[in-house]
Amino acid sequence: MKTEEELKSLYENTLKDKLQSLEAQRKGIMLRYVFYILGIIASIGATFLSGPQTAYMFQIGLVGMVIFIILLIRMKKSKEAYRQEFKQNVVKEIVQLINPQWNYQPDGRISETDYRMSDLFPSSYDRYRGDDLVSGVIERTDFKFSELHTEYKTTSTDGDGHTKTEWHTIFKGIFAHADFNKEIQGRTLVLPDTAEKLFGSFGKKLQKMSGRGKLIKMENVEFEKQFVVYGSDQIESRYILTPSMMESMMNIKKKYKKPIYFSFKGSRVYVAMSFSQDLFEPRIFKSGVNFDDMRQMNEQFSVIQSIVQEMNLNTRIWTKD
Repeated sequence: MKTEEELKSLYENTLKDKLQSLEAQRKGIMLRYVFYILGIIASIGATFLSGPQTAYMFQIGLVGMVIFIILLIRMKKSKEAYRQEFKQNVVKEIVQLINPQWNYQPDGRISETDYRMSDLFPSSYDRYRGDDLVSGVIERTDFKFSELHTEYKTTSTDGDGHTKTEWHTIFKGIFAHADFNKEIQGRTLVLPDTAEKLFGSFGKKLQKMSGRGKLIKMENVEFEKQFVVYGSDQIESRYILTPSMMESMMNIKKKYKKPIYFSFKGSRVYVAMSFSQDLFEPRIFKSGVNFDDMRQMNEQFSVIQSIVQEMNLNTRIWTKD
């Protein structure tokens, strides 16, 4: 992560002017949103609050409502154009500040193959979305990460026979994978220990019945409070999760204060960090000329650096078979 001074210099010398030039575009979209929504509300009022004696008003209201809905849909194009400019002129600059050699693709994402390969989230998904793919090398460690949101849907029918579809989040946040410089024969999963926190001793029984593999008990008491470990091979999992590695994982969790998941498989380490909000996106109803937003993006894009450095992935103590 770049220092506060470096980020402020970029903001004052480059980003601030670009953000101010985007403000007119943002305000125009915001005002149109307000105008269209008020128009729809007024049209609904004219349509459904009119009595039989005002059939003419009913027709006008109905036509107006259709027009405003069409305009609202068309305005999404303007919003997407604003989003693309924000990504290219602001977000990309922050990525380049962190490391000019990194490749940034605003509409790219971690592949579904890599997501499934991690085995972190075994639930089948019905919707797979993501953006802001960053790839590169940190010293000797190659990596990829992006924002990701996976969901499954359920359908139900009410008493009137109407079908209702609901979407449920499986994972939402930053998903990354990096070279572990070791060919792992099995797999080791390190997951947030929510069961034991919620249910105590009964949670320990739930851990054993999770179906994620053999439950592996670690000797670090504090680590055991925060994570649960599953592995296909006890010896290999303990070989991977050295005392310093467990300490690094706890440091990452402590630093970002977010649920975090790890998977060691093949020659890669996979990391997923949950975020509730959308990341690296422009806001319509709040000014974009805001240094705190730039600081937040800098911290979020620097997650991968923290992972590589904390987990000492650049220290080549192993060689691949």
